[in-house]
Amino acid sequence: MESNTDVNKEKLFFGFNRNILFTGLTSFLTDTSVKMVYSVMPMFLLSIGASKTSLSLIEGIAESTASLVKALSGFWSDKIGKNKPFMIIGYGLSALIIPLYTFVVSPMQVLYLRFIERFGKGIRTAPRDSLIAGSVTKGETGKSFGLQKAMDNSGAIFGPLMAFALLSFLPGNFRIIFLLAGIPGILGILVLIFGIKEAKKNKTDLFTHFHLRDFSKRFYFFLAIIFIFTLGNSTDALLMVKANEVGVKVAFIPLVYLITSIVSVLMAIPLGSLSDKIGKEKILVAGFLIYAIVYYGFGVTGSVATIVFLFALYGLYSAATDGIQKAFISDITDKNKQGTGLGIYNALLGVTLLPASLIAGILYDKVNSHIPFYFGAATAIISAILMLFFIRGEKNKNLKVQTTLNYGKHYDKN
Repeated sequence: MESNTDVNKEKLFFGFNRNILFTGLTSFLTDTSVKMVYSVMPMFLLSIGASKTSLSLIEGIAESTASLVKALSGFWSDKIGKNKPFMIIGYGLSALIIPLYTFVVSPMQVLYLRFIERFGKGIRTAPRDSLIAGSVTKGETGKSFGLQKAMDNSGAIFGPLMAFALLSFLPGNFRIIFLLAGIPGILGILVLIFGIKEAKKNKTDLFTHFHLRDFSKRFYFFLAIIFIFTLGNSTDALLMVKANEVGVKVAFIPLVYLITSIVSVLMAIPLGSLSDKIGKEKILVAGFLIYAIVYYGFGVTGSVATIVFLFALYGLYSAATDGIQKAFISDITDKNKQGTGLGIYNALLGVTLLPASLIAGILYDKVNSHIPFYFGAATAIISAILMLFFIRGEKNKNLKVQTTLNYGKHYDKN
């Protein structure tokens, strides 16, 4: 068994535990692979006859139908006390599927492959996040998940850069990108197998039976906030389509999207560390408000320069929410239930993406290109307001506890 004391005594690399660092490297390589494909997939789909609604549905269905796996794999990893096997299977599926996009000729085939690839993500996500939470030193969950986010987005920088370079030399040849994207995915599997150590748990601490009451009201309130926010957080593919309609050339779409990843990489660890100091709830409120500004901006602008700025601001939103939400979930969940808690959270995101993408796609196609972005801005503002109520409730609860303790001390003295 590896105790928290053992984890705290482990040699740190650049201030991080070995598992956290190598998990980040695996994510970097896998995300390089995935984002090489993802940065050009909207344009590829449109080139083979997909509509904007079907483009949104492909993303929504692929994410949502595989999302329940995230909760199941999280609970299963808690039940057997192991995370690495789920990570190997999940990352392995992505590495296998990515090159197969080379051979598709219809949007439906993309949907099939996208579903399997996202199914792999569903298997690996919660156990990976649980491994990170279990490997944290000095309670720095925000910083540790910040590194994970930074490495994810570093891959999201290299992936689109490689796609841009290939499209520059071979205009419109999306298939060569899909084929070469398999290489970093395979390297990621090798890092996972040989670099990451299983963090075993005491059998007496394993979470073997799931009940809704095992999680606090705070946990479910936070999930409700995330649900409302995610309902207006549709696929990023629509952002890229909007950029193209405003005037960004197809070959430069990966570079514009790249700006988001650069900002997110630069800010993920600093904002994660800040959240450990001042409270993750406050950073999340700021992140929701930034998102509202970004989506409102996408709705009203017709300027390429503004689009570029909004993609940069979108990276700041990403750094202020994605990793910090996971860190917050791990903070408010018992250690033996972290895989399950993170699995439920990730499953909620996936399930909500289907209606979110459907709503956004229909509004984009049937109404106009402004409305889906206004809708996203509105849900983000509502989420920020609810998060303020969440913070206020915590303060009132802590005040009551402190008052009770002070009364007890006064009573003892008398």
